[in-house]
Amino acid sequence: MEMTVKSESKRSNFIPMAIVAGLFFILGFATWLNGSLMPYLKQILQLTPLQASLILFSFYIAVTFTALPSAWLIRKVGYKTGMALGMGIMMIAGLLFIPAAKTQIFGLFLFAQLVMGAGQTLLQTAVNPYVVRLGPEESAAARVSVMGILNKGAGVIAPLVFSALILDSFRDRVGMDLTQAHIDEMANSLVFPYLGMALFIGLLAVLVKKSSLPELENEEDDVETSGKGHTREALSHPNLALGVVALFFYVAVEVIAGDTIGTFALSLGIESYGVMTSYTMICMVVGYIIGILTIPRFISQPKALMVSAILGMVLTLGILFGDNESYAIANLVLVPFGGAQLPDTLLMIALLGLANAIVWPAVWPLALSGMGKLTSTGSALLVMGIAGGAFGPLFWGLTSSATPLGIQGGYMVMFPCYLFILFYAVKGHKMKSWK
Repeated sequence: MEMTVKSESKRSNFIPMAIVAGLFFILGFATWLNGSLMPYLKQILQLTPLQASLILFSFYIAVTFTALPSAWLIRKVGYKTGMALGMGIMMIAGLLFIPAAKTQIFGLFLFAQLVMGAGQTLLQTAVNPYVVRLGPEESAAARVSVMGILNKGAGVIAPLVFSALILDSFRDRVGMDLTQAHIDEMANSLVFPYLGMALFIGLLAVLVKKSSLPELENEEDDVETSGKGHTREALSHPNLALGVVALFFYVAVEVIAGDTIGTFALSLGIESYGVMTSYTMICMVVGYIIGILTIPRFISQPKALMVSAILGMVLTLGILFGDNESYAIANLVLVPFGGAQLPDTLLMIALLGLANAIVWPAVWPLALSGMGKLTSTGSALLVMGIAGGAFGPLFWGLTSSATPLGIQGGYMVMFPCYLFILFYAVKGHKMKSWK
């Protein structure tokens, strides 16, 4: 009888998880386009590293002021409608790239990125609790890892698609002084890909709204508090509050590794800069697979988090003190498999994907443990941690402009981020009281 109940439970969860999996792919595709878009706009608009970092800043900063309103909206309209609305906003953002490309006004690109970030925040706030709550808490990291494979798998595909549709025709212009005619041609090439993406996301929003995706059970407002009251109560749980900070630092290093590698490659004169993000995402997919196979069977979520943080610190030091003319690691790792030759420093940035992969799936269940009726508020606060994606690249850009090492030196901002993640893995997640 028990086996029958478990079997029925797995079947009933399959369709919701399949729909959620598709949404994670869409989130990944739209997010990791930034890794190719950032150096491309840097080339078209002649941006400094700091200005280029604003492309990521405007995308991720939306989280800071839309996460809690997203949680309030989801409590009012439900998770499924929240997902559809999030994708609707993402569709509008995709359409905004058309006038931005036509006018080549940097501010319009930033506004389109801001709207895209707001839509993603609403979708993230609605979709993440499904993964945590549709199954046992102790195996939540493995389920999130499955979703991460799809999310980061999209991150592998998105730069390749961007390169095939847009970059290949302009590859020979890397490092050249562009004429206005060249700039117009490169900018106009963005129109149809973003139009197609907008229409596709809009269609998915309609399909999700009409799907059989069940609602998660709403939290009861047995405590008559406002949204601020919910927030205060949630933050009284140290494992959640410190988890938000851990995710802030994690997303900072994740975005730096995934979205600045192309800009670094462009500065080194590498023509295939547009696909560099794919290398980082491939490493993340490998990391997710390792997580699925080992958590919690061979290693606990906290220990996996600890290993990730230590590996991140080691790789950061390797990037900072590495030689951009050395190909020793590439000759050992990539060339035997037919891969492109990359400087060791670039390859170590890509390998950060391996270090980062387990952090998100490990922190979420540890942070939401014991939250109960405050799950959606806790989820919104954790999603706010995505704001690290705004500030990480910004500080990377500022440091790149201030250090003699230039862009390479900018990566020093990652070390303290991994140090805090290590603290959360060792102690922070265990704290149940501030006393």
